[in-house]
Amino acid sequence: MALAFSAANGQSEDQPLKAARKAIEASNAIYSDLANKNDGSILTRYTDDACLYPPNAAPVCGKDNIVKFFKDGPKVNSKFTILHLYGDGQTTVTEESHYELTDMKGNKMDDGKVIVIWKKTANGWKMHRDMFSSNHPAK
Repeated sequence: MALAFSAANGQSEDQPLKAARKAIEASNAIYSDLANKNDGSILTRYTDDACLYPPNAAPVCGKDNIVKFFKDGPKVNSKFTILHLYGDGQTTVTEESHYELTDMKGNKMDDGKVIVIWKKTANGWKMHRDMFSSNHPAK
């Protein structure tokens, strides 16, 4: 039962998931700023062995390839809306979200869906697998 109370600490069992959600929302809020820097700082959001699964492309795995993926991409602003979080909130969490991309002038470019598997590391929650695709036909 998700809202059962633990007699030991008096908190509901979903507290770890709520804490994970807060950390993930904070990470998502700075995601495009880091990606747009083109200096590799986006890697602070990912585990060392992370993989991206972009639409219509092969998986992108490893730090060097992830940096290249973002460096070669357009500068955009992204907004993520978490729809669901699944997991224990202590070691792993799966995020199901909606995204919206705008150009640097605020013009909408795309919207779609995201599935991210997050892992808790010594440095906080990091994206381990990141899969995304547009809600619109490929152009």
